[in-house]
Amino acid sequence: METPSQQQQQQPPAKKKETRGRKPKPKEDKEAHSASKMKKAQQQQQQQQQHSVDEKYSQWKSLVPVLYDWLANHNLVWPSLSCRWGPQLEQATYKNRQRLYLSEQTDGSVPNTLVIANCEVVKRRVAAAEHISQFNEEARSPFVKKYKTIIHPGEVNRIRELPQNTKIVATHTDSPDVLIWDVEAQPNRHAVFGATNSRPDLILTGHQDNAEFALAMCPTEPYVLSGGKDKTVVLWSIQDHIAASTTDPAATKSPGSGGSIIKPGEGNEKTADGPSVAPRGVYQGHEDTVEDVAFCPTSSQEFCSVGDDACLILWDARVGSSPAVKVEKAHDADLHCVDWNPHDDNLILTGSADHSVRMFDRRNLTSGGVGAPIYKFEGHKAAVLCVQWSPDKSSIFGSSAEDGLLNIWDYEKVSKKERTSKNPSSPPGLFFQHAGHRDKVVDFHWNASDPWTVVSVSDDCDTTGGGGTLQIWRMSDLIYRPEEEVLEELEKFKSHVISCAKP
Repeated sequence: METPSQQQQQQPPAKKKETRGRKPKPKEDKEAHSASKMKKAQQQQQQQQQHSVDEKYSQWKSLVPVLYDWLANHNLVWPSLSCRWGPQLEQATYKNRQRLYLSEQTDGSVPNTLVIANCEVVKRRVAAAEHISQFNEEARSPFVKKYKTIIHPGEVNRIRELPQNTKIVATHTDSPDVLIWDVEAQPNRHAVFGATNSRPDLILTGHQDNAEFALAMCPTEPYVLSGGKDKTVVLWSIQDHIAASTTDPAATKSPGSGGSIIKPGEGNEKTADGPSVAPRGVYQGHEDTVEDVAFCPTSSQEFCSVGDDACLILWDARVGSSPAVKVEKAHDADLHCVDWNPHDDNLILTGSADHSVRMFDRRNLTSGGVGAPIYKFEGHKAAVLCVQWSPDKSSIFGSSAEDGLLNIWDYEKVSKKERTSKNPSSPPGLFFQHAGHRDKVVDFHWNASDPWTVVSVSDDCDTTGGGGTLQIWRMSDLIYRPEEEVLEELEKFKSHVISCAKP
């Protein structure tokens, strides 16, 4: 029989969490001289990179009045790894008030938190050019006000809101569980050292290892999808908890009826932390960590996932727990993100550590056994961390990366000529580049209530030594509107200026 010490020796060492976007610290060299030399070289490289970033940022800032209809810059004390728009609360003449969800990833001196903020979204063509350019990088924007704080058990890696009731959000942390929160019902907490964690309204169990990033909510049903280090994709229905915990008719209100879709459970085995629900399905097919998942916009039973095995997998819950289609070598490196087009359910976007974004058509995913994308969008110089289709126009999407850029693309602008051109002036399809962040852009979200307004967050630890930046911005409509329409408007403006100038 093995002794406890022998068992301990046989156990593999615990894997250190690999937080995307965070660069690991260099290992210490045994030779002091080599360490000193390496440190000096790294410092020089960092200085050069910082100089390049600062130069590009200064150039961007000078163009803000021309490029943007509105921009709000909000300095964060702690980095946020995720940001999402919540429900619109109020409409007024010049601006609308809307919920905003973000997180605070701390160093342990105070608790990690899920933050619910109120955001004043200035309407189109209201902000003056000189006003939007006069922001202070170190200041907190008056347009963003913290409304409520939830003390989160562990750092918040991902936030997703439930489309049927955007007051319900799911979060991923460094654990196998998915946490569900009713943000309106949760009490407001003070994030002070030693404070106890807030109690989730529901805990989704089923992963056998940490599930840190891959998280999605279904647009048609109150379903949640997750992926993790156990190489599995797990599906839950929040309604399963309601059915199991109560027969109260009030608890079975339709999600859009205004009532909460979460009914607190009684007599549950995890009542100390919150009631839990088991999965509807566990899907196996990846050979490494699942990094992101997405639902088909027209079916709660179809979804896709991407992972560190460089695979894109399509699943159909109606036909079993094995892959419906497995795309090998979808990219040349780990896949970090995926999104399914809400306007055309044949189109799927993927982003990778190989710096590219690829667009796939699910009717023709492979060629010769490997991934056959319709097109490769190559405009980033570092790993792509997030991709998302626009809620407004089917051909528009955004991508953000560790290079500090958030690119806006239009695949309809990729003409045959551009596809065959070896040296286009800019990457085909790229029509706007948001360069307001000075470090890796870890997440962004289009605003469905104001479709050309985007919220984005960067983790600034590598450039400023800590904190992060939240930006809410809307490009000038002269950039994305049809060219003929814009030229006609400018001609009218020119005629108006000339007539005003006449004596």
